[in-house]
Amino acid sequence: MYHDESFGFRRPREFVFPDYTDTQLVNRHQNAALLRYVDSMRTHGHRAARIDPLDLIQREEVAALDPARYGLTDENQKYNVDGIIWTKPSVYVGRIAHEYMHSPSKTERLWFSHLLESEPSVPSVVGSSEKRRIHELLAKSEVFDNFLQLKFPNLKRYGLEGGESMLPALDSYFLSHLKASLARLTMPHRGRLNLLTGLLGYSPTASFTKLKDMGAEGDVLSHLVASPSLDYGSDSSIKVSLLPNPSHLEAVNPVALGKTRAKQYSLLKTSPDDCKLGDKVMCVQLHGDASFTGQGIVMEGLGLSKWARLCDFYYIDIISIGYTTPASGARSSFYCSDVGKMINAPVLHVNGDHPEDVVRAMNIAFRYRNYFRKDIIVDLLVYRRCHNELDIPDITSPLMYKKITARRSVPQQYEDKLISENVLDDKEISGLRTSYKSHLNSELAQVDSYDQWNGLVWPASKEANHTPETGVDRDTLVKVGKASIAVPPGFEIHSKLHRHIKNRMQSIDSGRGVDWASAEAMAFGSLMLEGCDVRISGQDVGRGTFSQRHAMLVNQKSEGVIVPLNDELAAQGKLELANSSLSEMAVLGFEYGASWENPNLLPIWEAQFGDFFNGAQVILSLDPLYYNLLKNCPAKWLRQSGLTLLLPHGLDGAGPEHSSSRLERMLQLTNDPFTNEGPANINMHVVFPTTPAQYFHLLRRQMKRNFRKPLVVASPKGLLRLSAASSTLADMEPGTSFQPVLSDPLANEMTVERVVILSGKIYYELIKERQARGLDERVAFVRIEELAPFPFSHLEKVLATYNSHAEFVYLQEEPRNQGAYTHLGYTPVVKYLGRKESALPAPGIGKLYAEQQREVIEQAFRGL
Repeated sequence: MYHDESFGFRRPREFVFPDYTDTQLVNRHQNAALLRYVDSMRTHGHRAARIDPLDLIQREEVAALDPARYGLTDENQKYNVDGIIWTKPSVYVGRIAHEYMHSPSKTERLWFSHLLESEPSVPSVVGSSEKRRIHELLAKSEVFDNFLQLKFPNLKRYGLEGGESMLPALDSYFLSHLKASLARLTMPHRGRLNLLTGLLGYSPTASFTKLKDMGAEGDVLSHLVASPSLDYGSDSSIKVSLLPNPSHLEAVNPVALGKTRAKQYSLLKTSPDDCKLGDKVMCVQLHGDASFTGQGIVMEGLGLSKWARLCDFYYIDIISIGYTTPASGARSSFYCSDVGKMINAPVLHVNGDHPEDVVRAMNIAFRYRNYFRKDIIVDLLVYRRCHNELDIPDITSPLMYKKITARRSVPQQYEDKLISENVLDDKEISGLRTSYKSHLNSELAQVDSYDQWNGLVWPASKEANHTPETGVDRDTLVKVGKASIAVPPGFEIHSKLHRHIKNRMQSIDSGRGVDWASAEAMAFGSLMLEGCDVRISGQDVGRGTFSQRHAMLVNQKSEGVIVPLNDELAAQGKLELANSSLSEMAVLGFEYGASWENPNLLPIWEAQFGDFFNGAQVILSLDPLYYNLLKNCPAKWLRQSGLTLLLPHGLDGAGPEHSSSRLERMLQLTNDPFTNEGPANINMHVVFPTTPAQYFHLLRRQMKRNFRKPLVVASPKGLLRLSAASSTLADMEPGTSFQPVLSDPLANEMTVERVVILSGKIYYELIKERQARGLDERVAFVRIEELAPFPFSHLEKVLATYNSHAEFVYLQEEPRNQGAYTHLGYTPVVKYLGRKESALPAPGIGKLYAEQQREVIEQAFRGL
């Protein structure tokens, strides 16, 4: 396997924990019975821990925890525990259960046992000021839920009742991690408003405005966000960014990972070499237990944790109770956290009825993550009074909810504890609750005068530059082109790449025959010279699925890796090639998050084949949701995305699973109008370019506009090396730009009898056939290169140049119910040519494909 240490890589920290001394090994041998008992307690103690607040978990007696099984029957006997590290069993069977013995790392197992069994290492006493802080968060959360229930009784607010311990958990973790200075946070809908208003400082007036249906189009109540700086005194603060949460409960997880990694990426340029990914930015993810075990995106995200160019900054997962479904109906595993064992993540299960124990668990989680830079899971066992406030959960869970309705709330129980400890009295408790309720009433009164769009501008304003200059001077194109194939002395490349280098050099010297990979390299390099970073991820993107890119070169002797554009240009911007795992949804979500973080980053996700996007399309379906949050005011970079998708598309006999990028689905996800209403402010662009120069301009347009929109590219396969589908350097120089519609360069507008409107690579098959038939004067082919927004005015302008008596038809190689045809609502298109409707994107038999393709081409000329 090659060793890629190019830009973006940081060598993982190595850990060495002292092994046992000879004296300790002798003692372990002499006290083998005690050692076996201790190891059993470490391994199985979690099964006897008191972590269920409702005591509903059915647990069998754990025989392995009986000391008599090991001959340890004398309670008064003293043991030498040197090399065993033992204090008392309660640390493993209390209100925190520790699972770490499944780790294959001896160092990590020893670290945990030392930490837990050496009492001074884990603070067992929570100070008075900390207790007051915990109480404040718990009490305000309960007051907030009660207030909403009183003022908005018919609202599904997904309150936090029963799970209030989540707030001190996060608060203590942020306080511990002030060194990071930045945190990315995701969570589902339950308790979101409590977190926003209680810990993150979100304006209650803003949330009440939304509750009164005075908010924006797309941001439903459970999707609200905030990015505050939390002040912990002594000039210590941490900026926390809570990401929007879609109703796809876990789909935002990789988005947060990508957003975190993108911030780390930008910090790499100014950080010393000993700064590890994770030192400056952290990611905390909150989950429901049902979705954590039930949704595959969780497993995909965990699978990225040790990929050098994806996560490698490590994060903490906090899982709380999900719906009212019993565990037996929600998962096959005993714990909801068991999926985390696929990456050997340690798990801390903690009883949410005891907030101080929750804080202790978070302290342990912080220490582990900070030391090892690895993922850790905190399983916060809490309950919910109901799924939502209009729900009647005891219809299906009568015994559980009989217990829940009979018990005092978590804040009330904690208040009883603090009163007994003389930390608080009834008057202080009542005063805090009354004061916060008055504050909420005051905030509610301000709803009518609240302006949530103050200071923002419209995305379709005159300031938005939709057609920036994207051409580049020839000297820069030549410089970048040559840099992209520069091989340092002594670096041995694969023998087949010599032809690749020769061909590119010839096209640069002649200024003609520039292929797709060369145009792409010139776009990347020119952006880098302008200070923009470029990141492309996907499966084997360094080489390219079709062995066309070769943006990274591997030494055939040492397997060392270089990225010529980085090494030769020495530009301010950098190119990072993230060869990813066989994951689509998580990786695309990761890049989507990266696009949110840095407007000067061009993030690209390339599918091996367009239909590989099928497993990732949930992420793109989120974009209209996120976009609608700022649909009328996306001037700030906060939620704009310049994510670019390369989806290889085109019927070529490869069968139904490697032919289509499902253009029809992409177009359905846009808000592109079917009528010409002037310039459309749509949520994303969908393009089908047919020349390298068009692709070059599209990539540069993504970064040169003063706003960001996602771009979906139906990218080529067979055209990558087709000489007819090449460009010249002149096509990319100043004064040139992307053209939404391309007229026929050969046809005679006055003699044309048929104008065929089309998109994609079939154009080159058609012009070849037209030449063979001698019909250049009678048939014209007009290419629509940008499908969304549909180029009404551009197409009208081009069609107006042709003979008014000509026949106008639309042709595509995709089946009639697929491709771009269903998106067209254009009057001059009076006749469809192409394949009939089909349930498959393409036939699976090569002979049948060839017959159908011949018939499609024949239709273009039939009757002439």
